[in-house]
Amino acid sequence: MTLPSSPWFGTAADALPEDADDAVLVGRIWDPVSGGPSPVLVRDGDVFDISADFPTTRDICELPEPADAVAGLAGRYVGSLAELLANTGGTGREPERPWLLAPVDLHALKAAGVTFAVSMIERVIEERARGDLELAADIRQRTLAGVGSDLHDLSPGSAEAARLKELLVAEGIWSQYLEVGIGPDAEIFTKGQVLSAVGTAVPVGVLASSTWNNPEPEVALVVQSGGRIVGATLANDVNLRDVEGRSALLLPMAKDNNASCAVGPLIRLFDDRFDLDRVRRLEVALEIEGEDGFRLEAVSEMSLISRDPETLVRQMIGPHHQYPDGVVLMLGTMFAPVQDRDRPGEGFTHKVDDIVRISSSPLGTLVNRVRHAEDCEPWDFGARDLMGNLARRGLL
Repeated sequence: MTLPSSPWFGTAADALPEDADDAVLVGRIWDPVSGGPSPVLVRDGDVFDISADFPTTRDICELPEPADAVAGLAGRYVGSLAELLANTGGTGREPERPWLLAPVDLHALKAAGVTFAVSMIERVIEERARGDLELAADIRQRTLAGVGSDLHDLSPGSAEAARLKELLVAEGIWSQYLEVGIGPDAEIFTKGQVLSAVGTAVPVGVLASSTWNNPEPEVALVVQSGGRIVGATLANDVNLRDVEGRSALLLPMAKDNNASCAVGPLIRLFDDRFDLDRVRRLEVALEIEGEDGFRLEAVSEMSLISRDPETLVRQMIGPHHQYPDGVVLMLGTMFAPVQDRDRPGEGFTHKVDDIVRISSSPLGTLVNRVRHAEDCEPWDFGARDLMGNLARRGLL
């Protein structure tokens, strides 16, 4: 099979962590032979089907020690990661050959919002501008003057945060976004439905009616049903800023659309080389390239997150709320889309065919091309389809 030298979706080396030889990496593929999805182990650049041992990635992640349990599995050889990646994102996908899917299946898809100070300020601007790009530029200047942008040392829910709230209320610039940014309770919402996430090398979707939107490059934690964090991956929590800016009650419309949740390319399971402490120190890079020549680069530092990842997980799952199949929790972004694209002061918004790359050296690179959600491949393989497929294969 002839592979392109530099495809838009990157190479297998790009998709893999820099220390891939020391990483335990699991994902999912569509297997044409079985007519359905299979969990896979990626080792030494090759892909091995391990569905005979674990029918879903949820089953892997619920194990007492997931990394130890799968690292040594032989599995059925499927092909090289380079071959599967090329068949995922290349033109003219060959349906008789396997391709990559999002690495999660039965996990709930959840996301935390307003977890970085910079993005918190932008949410305030969205709310006040009501989706108006020109008004947003003026509000941004005035809000930063009133609130300040250096809030990294402020602990949400603390006495200091409460005093700041009193000050901002008195100044008339309090916002519901500031409430979840520095108040005691985090914003944790449903990003998408089970099995609806897309993976790498495929389109990600924004509504055709949206005129102000952006990617949200994030680290996502893989959490067991009991609340234990067992791995991490990358995610794009695509956001329609004009929709959410009109009303916070439109958050479901702003967040959950066809192909609006990208996760991958693979789950890196925690072991003695990669754990939550390392996640806390990650840097997440964002690159956007447009066909109009526009280019944007940004870096998010997980060390600047306002709420510790474990704190977010405890607010999401526990005696108050259970997730029997586990959760993928996107931790939020500090990406503030203020770089002007078309006209001064209007900031950034996507255009069709933008290429979005989200990368972190221990997790690889998640790459997607922006399309209208209405034009992306429809999500038509649900939980009933999965159960039926696994039953026919004798895996249930």
